[in-house]
Order: sequence, then structure tokens, then C-alpha cells
Amino acid sequence: MLLTLDAATVRFGGRAVLDAVGLDVAEHEVVCVLGPSGSGKSTLLRAVAGLQPLDSGRVLLDGHDQARVPAHRRGVGLMFQDHQLFPQRDVGGNVAFGLRMRGASKARQDTETGELLELVGLPGAARRAVAALSGGEQQRVALARALAPRPRLLMLDEPLGQLDRSLRERLVVELRELFGRLGTTVLAVTHDQGEAFALADRVVVMRDGRIAQTGTPLDVWQRPADEFVARFLGFGNVVPATVEGTVAVTPWGKVPVPEGSGQGTRTLLVRPAGVRLVAVDAGLPCTVAARTFQGTHVTVHLQPQDGPRLEAACTLREAPAAGDAVGVEFDATETVVLD
Repeated sequence: MLLTLDAATVRFGGRAVLDAVGLDVAEHEVVCVLGPSGSGKSTLLRAVAGLQPLDSGRVLLDGHDQARVPAHRRGVGLMFQDHQLFPQRDVGGNVAFGLRMRGASKARQDTETGELLELVGLPGAARRAVAALSGGEQQRVALARALAPRPRLLMLDEPLGQLDRSLRERLVVELRELFGRLGTTVLAVTHDQGEAFALADRVVVMRDGRIAQTGTPLDVWQRPADEFVARFLGFGNVVPATVEGTVAVTPWGKVPVPEGSGQGTRTLLVRPAGVRLVAVDAGLPCTVAARTFQGTHVTVHLQPQDGPRLEAACTLREAPAAGDAVGVEFDATETVVLD
């Protein structure tokens, strides 16, 4: 295992910001740590980098305890969301900085800088001034600089956080392809689940300094571990339920659930795709409170006569108007019994 966190704990003012975290990252794996502000994800990154000492526990790289190894000798790369480029150096000078610090020859610096700029989509940009670059271009330069010393572990702190949405969506695809070509081992932190799911082989969701869930993006999306994870991922249709067999009794009435679901007092998630709109007299009566255009679909907000609101996902052509009366039925394949 390339990276192991063994009961890693960091306290600020007596409060555990990292609370006995255990995490493994395999060589060539891309792991994204996801969580709200204050969940401990950036502290985890700083602890691995050697910028934040542990109060207890261990950080191991290639099986070696890093407690006495300073940050600059750990062989890891770190890229922050604010780039932290050197304004007095041109693009090539920024990218070559780590190579120069390691004693690389000028010829090697020039060769590898050119190759890296080609890789990140900035061929021939070595002589450009940093101040003349767009935000996306600066992010690419920061990435090339972090990759230049060939770190055994590359760590990214909100790598695309300051970019506009369309640029983030394009760059995350390019990053995924780049890391695959280079075989880079990556530990990234972000609060954006779309970014994490697009980039990662494995997602780690944190809450209050602890790991709430870890798994592939598909596993975490399909089966959130609990109500916190479900709501953090943006699911709103979460209610208490009593499960008996393949039926859950909820504030919305009886909702079908998959066979093998946990029984008794539970929490139920119904994905918006599992809320089916039918004739008002054929299901749970609801009124359309609002609808929101999401680009690929319309989210319809439904208010039952009794019970909490529901969200349904509809095509633009099929979405009812605000104020319409509709009925709701539930699809068991889109329901998840949590806890």
C-alpha cells in the first residue's frame, strides 16, 4: 500500500478535527475525499504532506512511518486551489522549480518542462508570463509544476474550486485521462461530489473528522451509508420508515422497497427517478409547488396533502406546471433502506 493512515488524529483546541482516521491508498489509485466545510478533509491532506503534525496515530508511505520526515523529504506533491504560482517567474520557471531544487540540469529542466506543458495542454507556453494566463491556464501550470518532480503521491486541495463550471467539467475529464496515462497516485479533497465522482476510482466521504463512507463512486451514489451521506449527495427524499418485508411505512404512505432490505425502524431514501407521476386519483395526491430546469431534466417539487415535500425528475416535455395536481407512485428499484 502506498499510503496508510493509521488512527490519524489531529486536535485543535481539544476538538478532534481528525478523529482516529484509517485510510489506505494503493499505488496508481485516484482517491477523492469529499465532505462539507469543517469535516477534516483539508487537515487530512496537510497531515499526509507533513504540514500538520499528528497528535496520535501514524502516516505511512510505502510502509514507512513519516513522523520524523519533514514535508520536503516525503516525496509528495501538493497543489492548492489558489495555484500559488511564482509571479516573478514565467511559466517555464514555475514548472521547472521543483526540478531545479532537486539539482536537475538545465537541459533536463527544459526537456521535462516542455513535455509537461504538452501533457497539460499548454504546448509552447514556457516563456509566457504567469499574469497573462487565464484561471484555467494557471491551474494547468500549477498541475505541471506539482507533477514535475514525479511525486510518488500527488495531493490536490480543491483543485478546480476557483474555476467556472464549464471549465471545471472539461478539466476534470482531462485530469482523469492524464492521471491514467501517467499512472499517478492521487489523493484529492473537494466539496463537489460531481467533481469527485468524475475523477476518482474511490470516494471517501467525511463528517466531523471521521470517515462516514468509502467506496467506488457508483457504490456511494447507489447506496449511501446513512442519512448524512444521502443528504450531502443532494438527495432530498429522505424520511423515517418502518420496513416490513418489501414495504416501508412512511409519511408518504406505503412505499415498496427491494427484497433483502433491512427491517424495522429505518431511514428511507427515494431517488427522484423513483418518484413517478400518475393521474391524481391513481396515487399519492400532490400539488406541484415548483419546478427547476436542470439542463438534462426538470426537478419537480411536490407537496403532498400530508407529509414532507418530494422531488421528482421529469423530462421537460413531461414536467407538469406549478399548481397542477398530480398523483405519485414509487419505484422500488430507486428506493434505498439506509442505516
